[in-house]
Amino acid sequence: MKFRFIFLVSSLLFSALACQAVSAGGSGSGQPSGSVLFQDDFSDPSSGWDRVNVDDGITDYADGAYRIYVNSSDSDVWANPGLKFDDVYVEVDATKIGGSDDNDYGVICRYQDGDNFYFFVISSDGYYGVGKVLQGEQQLIGMDSMPPSEVIKKGNVTNHLRAGCLGSKLSLAINDQLLGEYDDTDFTSGDVGLVAGSFSEAGVDIHFDNFVVTKP
Repeated sequence: MKFRFIFLVSSLLFSALACQAVSAGGSGSGQPSGSVLFQDDFSDPSSGWDRVNVDDGITDYADGAYRIYVNSSDSDVWANPGLKFDDVYVEVDATKIGGSDDNDYGVICRYQDGDNFYFFVISSDGYYGVGKVLQGEQQLIGMDSMPPSEVIKKGNVTNHLRAGCLGSKLSLAINDQLLGEYDDTDFTSGDVGLVAGSFSEAGVDIHFDNFVVTKP
């Protein structure tokens, strides 16, 4: 089982990644159910995501995808498009390119700032977790540690993640298989995003593609 209870993020990288949120609709926007609120295949490097290259890591467009490279151990690096939603599904194709299978990567919803948001992650050795960062402290929701799942493809492969943030209900599905549903009421709206992290070994390299935010 995997344990890590503090997001250790380079202050330099976090400062460089900070961006201003703008409204992009949500469940109260009048959009029909299931409609796409935001999507990005990362073919356009000017689509609004962070582009940062520092010693601790990289967040940038690369080879028609979005790359998060974590160059420090026991660290997480994330990026956001600078939007705001309330109830949404967030999905993405994520591929491990390099580094240890002992990693984590996934999506973010209801991002307030670097100290407050929900995260939905898996690892390349077959574990998953749903949790939040609340006032700078990381907590898993509905689990004591990241449990394993056979639906997660291991190693240097692509997994499809779909996170639900619907009222107080949080859910995570991997490769079209629901892994769990959880309850939490701390955050009701915010930005979405991508996250990748390392444990004992630096060098985690994840490429993300086909990022889609839809209305429930």
